[in-house]
Amino acid sequence: MTTTATATRRQGRGGRERILAAAAGLFAAQGINATGMEQIAERAPVSKRTLYAHFRTKDELVLAHLEDLSSTGRTLEGALAREDIPARERVLALFDPPPAGTDPVRGCPFIDAAVEFPDPQDAVHAYAREQKLLMVRLVTGLVTELGCREPALLAEQLVTLADGAASRAMVLGEPAYGRHARAAAEILLENALTGTV
Repeated sequence: MTTTATATRRQGRGGRERILAAAAGLFAAQGINATGMEQIAERAPVSKRTLYAHFRTKDELVLAHLEDLSSTGRTLEGALAREDIPARERVLALFDPPPAGTDPVRGCPFIDAAVEFPDPQDAVHAYAREQKLLMVRLVTGLVTELGCREPALLAEQLVTLADGAASRAMVLGEPAYGRHARAAAEILLENALTGTV
């Protein structure tokens, strides 16, 4: 077997994963609608035929991208499901800066997707909404576990802070912007635990 044939065969393996990785990088760098399927195929690298064999439409690829982010825990919601840290720290992890080297700062991918797919009936928008509702359910469970008063109300306040901080971090290009929201979240948690208003 020639070296060229070996390289070509190797390149053909893991096509779906390479497509998802390429899409994630391009969507983060330039947005979903500004990214073309041809760019994704080139970045992967795969042929357009391979790309469309895995994902018949761009919407299908976007949905798979969001599902991949969710299943691998690479979102704000990912911190909430960790069982290796206490409940309070999981809630406060919503406000941690992204890992070093994450560039550009894109905020919440589900909010980004919902903005780019504004029709509430669209499958991408619907998936983004499901993830944001899951986020509030997870936070509600954690603050209930902590013994906080009015856990459902507190959870809504905390996720609103987290989403707002992620959006501002993206707009301002300031990865550590969540520190401001974290300070407010700590006050909310303390008040809910001590019974103060």
